[in-house]
Amino acid sequence: MVQQITKGIKISVDTNFEGTFYKNYKLHFAFGYQVTIENQGKDAVQLNSRKWTIYDALNNIEEVEGEGVIGQKPVIKPGESHTYSSGCLLTSPFGAMSGFYNMVNFATTKNFEVAIPKFHLSAPFAIN
Repeated sequence: MVQQITKGIKISVDTNFEGTFYKNYKLHFAFGYQVTIENQGKDAVQLNSRKWTIYDALNNIEEVEGEGVIGQKPVIKPGESHTYSSGCLLTSPFGAMSGFYNMVNFATTKNFEVAIPKFHLSAPFAIN
């Protein structure tokens, strides 16, 4: 598990390998990840959007942007957390992801970015 705190918001990410399958005649490696967003600050915040950068061992880089997370824009009060699960596909058994969430502080009405720490994705059979 990797963790990082930015402006009172703690991001924790745990990953797992989910298997391989063929899509469009090409082998893909499926990974799942669970993110917990914990508000350790004193003001309520809302997650409005996210941006991910996804890397694989073949030097493919993909950027993904969008509103909310899994169709939600959670409001997280001080001392509370929001957890969700998602996944990604790679064309190699190794990779990594990183990014940031765009959030708004309800007390100040200011937007701010929260870093998502880089986490590694690796298929267990490919680990040396």
